Amino acid sequence: MRELRIIVATADAERLRGALVIAAAQAALGGGAALFLQLDAVSLLRAPLEAPCDETHRASGLPSLAMVIEEALGLGVILLACQSGLALCGMTADDLPQGVEVGGPMGFLQQTGEEARLIFA
Repeated sequence: MRELRIIVATADAERLRGALVIAAAQAALGGGAALFLQLDAVSLLRAPLEAPCDETHRASGLPSLAMVIEEALGLGVILLACQSGLALCGMTADDLPQGVEVGGPMGFLQQTGEEARLIFA
């Protein structure tokens, strides 16, 4: 199975939620998956991890954004927060949820093989 690599480019919690669900499904099927949160998208990882639509999701029996992040990490999805994004959002690596790595776009792309599927969300 080809690896799935997703770039989340905006601070839109529902885009992040959707990307995480797809990446978690990929990992559950045995494939590799990684997400790179670019620039202000990193702010979505600020504690407390809450998204505007979390209550609606919970009322429908769906997990919150925090739960989706935890599940994706548990399945082996790599979450990478942009170094510049941390600075832009006034955050440090210590502010990130456990298991989230820090890096840059060049490193993310260098780790993206030619056969990988690259999606921009």
